[in-house]
Amino acid sequence: MPEPPVEHILVVPTSLFHELGHFNGFCSDVERYLDRLLDPAVMSYRPRPQMEGDPSFKQLIPYVIFQHVAEDGTISVFTYTRGAGQGEARLHAKRSVGVGGHISREDAATDAANPYEEGLQRELAEEVEIAAGFTPRLVGLINDDETEVGRVHLGMVHVYDMRSPDVRPREQDLLDGRFLPANDLLADLDRFETWSRHCLRALYAARGEADTT
Repeated sequence: MPEPPVEHILVVPTSLFHELGHFNGFCSDVERYLDRLLDPAVMSYRPRPQMEGDPSFKQLIPYVIFQHVAEDGTISVFTYTRGAGQGEARLHAKRSVGVGGHISREDAATDAANPYEEGLQRELAEEVEIAAGFTPRLVGLINDDETEVGRVHLGMVHVYDMRSPDVRPREQDLLDGRFLPANDLLADLDRFETWSRHCLRALYAARGEADTT
């Protein structure tokens, strides 16, 4: 039986990230990084198995958070547990608030002018059903050099402000997907993957949703 084709994924040199300004955790200064990281001159598509162990490159990952603000101001966030079929085995059984994944070479082979945006929309269509209107925002980046997974990934954090809390898992490995109050998630951070912890603290604790100290 022939070997399945190797997925080639979008990466940028880690040295470029350091040149623009290295940080660990969440950074809201999108303008500082966006144009350079998405410059076709620095992007390349390389074999995913090789990139998972090569910290000289950062895999760009769209990370979409769905939130809904009720009339009384209560913020709820879509959250789920990663099942065994989810792509990154090192994150299985962890809770997450981010939906997304790798940008592949196939996303650049379409007629779309922006392969990053094309890949983002493809990942969302594969993973969730969005049954309500929304307003998208790019709110920050995540970097975590303290974990094996984090050293080779760089997250682009998008928030979708939902008109109603109507997002449902499409993939069977997005388990127990539902909207929960941001306060409840902040009170249970130990169950979450590292990127989700960074996002929850930066986006909700700082706004007074809860005191995590």
